[in-house]
Amino acid sequence: MISSLMIVLLIIVVFFAINLSTRLRAKKAAKIVSEDEFQKGSHRGQIIDLRETRDFDAGHVLGARSMPYSTLKTFYGNIRSDLPVYLYDQGMTISMRAAILLNKKGYKKLYILKSGYRNWNGKTKK
Repeated sequence: MISSLMIVLLIIVVFFAINLSTRLRAKKAAKIVSEDEFQKGSHRGQIIDLRETRDFDAGHVLGARSMPYSTLKTFYGNIRSDLPVYLYDQGMTISMRAAILLNKKGYKKLYILKSGYRNWNGKTKK
């Protein structure tokens, strides 16, 4: 009989394995960039805010377009594939998932904000 502790440990190991797998796939799909690199490059591309609309409305990176991750599978076609795409969310987890999805759909110039919006010090709009 498997003890409760073994079950908990197994769940933790599986969680970390999935997290590591997502990170590795995201690093192949997109380049993770600092805030400075994000600001410099985003002038030549599209900035996509993956947070929910209420978070976007409360404040977002200047020039960003709202496309919540929950709607990305339906509306990714509204993002131009010939221009660089700069992705961000509150941290970085959702951006990694979005980069994997967009890469599968043929997008090649993908960039993820390393620090996420919660650490953003650049220009914002509310």
